[in-house]
Amino acid sequence: MSKLNRRDFLKVSAAASASAVLASCGGAATEAPAALPDLTTGEAIPMDALIAAAKTEGQLTTIALPHDWANYGEMIETFKAKYGLTVNELNPDAGSADELEAIRANKDAAGPQAPDVIDVGVAHTVTAMADGLIAKYKVATFDTIPMKDPDGYWWAEYYGALVFEVIKGAVPTPADWEDLLDPVYKGKVAMAGDVLKSNQSVQTVFASGISRLGKNPETMDEAMQAAELGLEYWKEMNAAGNFLPVIADQGKIALGETPLVMEWDYLALANRDALAGNPELEIVVPKTGVVAGPYAGGISAYAPHPYAARLWWEFVMSDEGQLLYLKGYAHPIRYTDMAARGVIPADLAAKLPPAEDVANAVFLTLDQISVVKTTITENWRKVVYGE
Repeated sequence: MSKLNRRDFLKVSAAASASAVLASCGGAATEAPAALPDLTTGEAIPMDALIAAAKTEGQLTTIALPHDWANYGEMIETFKAKYGLTVNELNPDAGSADELEAIRANKDAAGPQAPDVIDVGVAHTVTAMADGLIAKYKVATFDTIPMKDPDGYWWAEYYGALVFEVIKGAVPTPADWEDLLDPVYKGKVAMAGDVLKSNQSVQTVFASGISRLGKNPETMDEAMQAAELGLEYWKEMNAAGNFLPVIADQGKIALGETPLVMEWDYLALANRDALAGNPELEIVVPKTGVVAGPYAGGISAYAPHPYAARLWWEFVMSDEGQLLYLKGYAHPIRYTDMAARGVIPADLAAKLPPAEDVANAVFLTLDQISVVKTTITENWRKVVYGE
């Protein structure tokens, strides 16, 4: 994940029958081919066979894909038009943790609330794999994806860098994290998610800690130290009254209720376009504590529509799908491969923030991400609120 933070997803127990599934999706499956492709190997399925199998299912169920998050609206509509499938969109505002809970809650009743695919912060893949919630599959472009599970249980799709999204004139434009402790920001600084559920907000806490650490963490100890420093930073922000404890979204920004928000650059830039100067937004990459946040795709191990799920990822991870991310300001994970082959239009490449602004962004290892997430979520309320 308010339409940008993907949280507050209410777990729904789905005991619906198969007939209810068809009724809810409004699409009809076609006749099954003589032999459906094997799903057990995890290897890429030839597209002709995969498309035919997906059409027998008739639909795909997604979760936590807001239409203005990384251009998912256009991506979903393009997928529907290209393959003739219905897309059942579960709560777009769910957080990464909620996505995994939706799989758990519906694994024994594959009704309309059971997601086929997930899009989560990379740290959540550890839990997803440990709990057996995702299935392995290597898309056709798997070898060109630089960040992934080697067996195909998950792969990075895109990433963003955390920025300050500022309503021009409402507050002074900050240059770095420590500026936000100034009394002029009292009641003005909000996050775009719930730290206990949102990867984006966990990384916001971490980024402020990296700034205080004074360097990008290289070891596990340094990552832990940065996480702890980030908690202390937000304790100070809360004590000063500068932290506005609401979940900022485009609506609150439009109304001027959240003058300064930390968000992924692709979301902030999309807000700037959508609001079209009402109010005018300034997007600032902080001088220190710049975090790159990859998101990972996966297929539910209990997917009601396993072929449609695989077809979705073949599309998303193709050149066509990756360029749709770029159109929405997100950094496609396959950017290097695509640039080397000359398939990225210059006008789309120019949409990203200046390369020098994010050149020092830190990419953590999966182990570091997992430890940071655990440290911050387990200590957030105790450290920041004294509970």
